[in-house]
Amino acid sequence: MLNGTKLLERPLRWGMIGGGETSQVGYKHRTGALRDQAAYQLVCGALDLDQERGQHFGTALGIAADRCYPDYLTMIEAEAARTDGVEVVSIATPNFTHFDITKACLNAGLHVICEKPLFFSVAECQEIAQLARQQQRIVGVTYGYSGHPMLKQMKAMIAQGALGKIRMVDLQYTHGFNAADGEQLSEAQAWRTNPATSGPTFVLGDLATHTFHMSQMVLPELKIEKLLCDRQSLVASHAPLEDNAHVLFHYQNGAVGRLWTSSVDAGNMDAQKIRVVGSKASLQWSAAYPDDLHYQVQGQPNQHLHRGMPYLDQMALANDRMGALHSEGLGDSWANIYQAIAKAIEAMSRDDQEALAQLDYPGIEAGMEGVRWLENCVRSANAGATWVTYE
Repeated sequence: MLNGTKLLERPLRWGMIGGGETSQVGYKHRTGALRDQAAYQLVCGALDLDQERGQHFGTALGIAADRCYPDYLTMIEAEAARTDGVEVVSIATPNFTHFDITKACLNAGLHVICEKPLFFSVAECQEIAQLARQQQRIVGVTYGYSGHPMLKQMKAMIAQGALGKIRMVDLQYTHGFNAADGEQLSEAQAWRTNPATSGPTFVLGDLATHTFHMSQMVLPELKIEKLLCDRQSLVASHAPLEDNAHVLFHYQNGAVGRLWTSSVDAGNMDAQKIRVVGSKASLQWSAAYPDDLHYQVQGQPNQHLHRGMPYLDQMALANDRMGALHSEGLGDSWANIYQAIAKAIEAMSRDDQEALAQLDYPGIEAGMEGVRWLENCVRSANAGATWVTYE
């Protein structure tokens, strides 16, 4: 048992595409998947464009040498011929590769866990969603922050009416690691600032989709009516893609929102925040202090809610791993997401729709909504930072 829930009968046979030795994102995937050893077993990988480097790293991770493949197509074909072949793969490659790899994996009968932003267009998302339904396979998206217990607490309190009518949503994901003029872009940053490999956005897709998904997760009933996006390339080497952007929202219920995202917020290390303001009270969470949730009721002393305490909602406690006196981190959030996706795969295998409906994880619909939001932001920014109806 973990977090009061039953683990899988056996680990899923899991493989990685991308996420090799030099990839911090790949490390996060392995940390998330392998935190619960009863959930996943790493059996194969196409980890690196450099075959020798990928095989060396794969064997160091404990993968058999003959299951360290030069590319994903070779991996899919070889694993399909095995009685103990891979069942689910994680895709930790640059954005422009996600669609083709996901489609190939689904056609081979594999479940998929993919990096965000999922694809370049809503049309691609819709095609994959239909294919996943036909194949009866799960597509998960690694919005890696969304497994934090105190975000689950925020969601529960909002649903219970603790804030009253929602009036304002304030979102931020910024850092300063690309603030230097004339910086030498690393390989990872170079593809993120190239429209051919990153898509039509830089920080909106690389950073802000995380925070936008948080808002969608904790406020599932709040729908955007229209938005305005103003974006800039404040460091010349990042052009034509943005390294700074502001987005304003009008929601269908009359609430308003704003989001600031930037990779040139020099010196900032408190990167991600979400604040929701209602007619009675407010809630605020920060990724820099993930164990805490600030609850501010108008006219009353501020309350400081802490992870792991029995006064929290069961939704938060079910995602707690360490207990109240011990700090959790991003790795635990990823592990919660991977665990939920593993349970979804198991439920799908027995066609247990009731169990699937009860699981809270970022799936294909969450990935599609993130891409839809990006499309609307780009449309507004390209029209001169004008208000556009959310489509």
